[in-house]
Amino acid sequence: MMEAEIAQQLLQIKAIKLSPQNPYTWASGIKSPIYCDNRKTLSYPSTRKIIKASFVEKSKEFKPFNMIAGVATAGIPHGALLADALELPFVYVRSKAKGHGLQNMIEGELRGNERVLVIEDLISTGGSCLKAVQCLEDRGCSIAGVMAIFTYGFQKAIDAFAEDDIRFTTLSNYDALLKRALDIDYINEEDLKMLQEWRTTVGNS
Repeated sequence: MMEAEIAQQLLQIKAIKLSPQNPYTWASGIKSPIYCDNRKTLSYPSTRKIIKASFVEKSKEFKPFNMIAGVATAGIPHGALLADALELPFVYVRSKAKGHGLQNMIEGELRGNERVLVIEDLISTGGSCLKAVQCLEDRGCSIAGVMAIFTYGFQKAIDAFAEDDIRFTTLSNYDALLKRALDIDYINEEDLKMLQEWRTTVGNS
């Protein structure tokens, strides 16, 4: 139920758009039939509330933990919302150290012995998220796991998390999204086949 509801919300507010006939171009140059910008969820209070409540519910699977960490930048607001709901400390992890001041990679108060639940907005290859995980581990923290709003379900990401022995889950996923999109006639059966083939091709490359 959660996966379908979140997928519906993401489609409804156009945080996710599907365009199998006229694909988008990612920064990497990959031609993609899906565009995902979960930052848009922050502008819709009802969607934001559903996502926060879903994160709270899902987080029970990772107990015990005593700190929330957001992955910069899109994981920061959702991580902060979850930390506030759970009344836990919060930090966030930069993609690279600041070029001035203390040159921190991690912002916030960190002792280095915390058990941390990491929050990301989107799992694609998993690279940026696992880099943040490594940064936290280098500071002495242990990782309870990773939660994100959405994943494409690329095999390379699944393999990367397994290799690093990091457990992760998402509120919704590519399969749930395609099912919901088909149910509401956002896409047709031909589109569905193309979208499934794209995920397999890109996810294994």
